[in-house]
Amino acid sequence: MSKHPIGTTASTGQTCPESGVWKVQGTPSTTAPIAKGNIMPPYGGKAVTWMLVQYA
Repeated sequence: MSKHPIGTTASTGQTCPESGVWKVQGTPSTTAPIAKGNIMPPYGGKAVTWMLVQYA
């Protein structure tokens, strides 16, 4: 079973496709550890796009 590549994106409300460190695209930004299967969270009360930047 192959991993999703670094740079994979997922939006708020979607299921996380890969455990690792995810970074919000845009400004302001933040990083968060999110586990595979969890729901991608909002940031700053808004729906955002997250990008995988590091594997867990």
